[in-house]
Amino acid sequence: MSALNGSFVIAIDGPAAAGKGTLSRRIAEEYGFHHLDTGLTYRATAKALLDKGLPLDSEEIAEGIARDLELADLDRSVLARHEVGEAASKIAVMPGVRRALVDAQRRFSAKEPGTVLDGRDIGTVVCPNAPVKLYVTASSEVRARRRFDEIISAGGTAEFGEIFSDVKKRDERDMGRADSPLKPAADAHLLDTSEMSIEAAFKAAKSIIDLALKP
Repeated sequence: MSALNGSFVIAIDGPAAAGKGTLSRRIAEEYGFHHLDTGLTYRATAKALLDKGLPLDSEEIAEGIARDLELADLDRSVLARHEVGEAASKIAVMPGVRRALVDAQRRFSAKEPGTVLDGRDIGTVVCPNAPVKLYVTASSEVRARRRFDEIISAGGTAEFGEIFSDVKKRDERDMGRADSPLKPAADAHLLDTSEMSIEAAFKAAKSIIDLALKP
């Protein structure tokens, strides 16, 4: 670490329920880096609009909220609520909101000694010069099964078919959008976790990061 100048950035992208959030937090803890789930920045912007009773269809208002967002106050448990996610999906397509949040995410990435950012466009848009880029994926069926098991284990009820359909629709939306579509960066390392435990994924990621950290 002593050979590094400034912040060492690890960019982690991938579709929903591929395991990138769990992996990102584990990596950040391992290296003592700051972590940001960039998806929460969109949810936090949406929640602020909901809390203030502001419209969700005004790009100007949403961008203003996004520019005032404090990244230190992101509460995952609160922001995970369904209605917040629904609102976030409406504002996430607004170019002005995306620009504002990308600016905030880039500022976060400069924190020393290093940062781990996970999302959909970190390696391609937010931090294209990151020394380590990982693209974490898994088959849509495996990701749907993980979501289903997560809901059931928490005492909820769910239909696997509906979750599977939602996962595929989310992929189509993320990969097909005109602004910052979900795709691996040309120099990203691919980690397919379909048949990989989180421990195996972590070890694979760690070997890549350790190599990049060598002076």
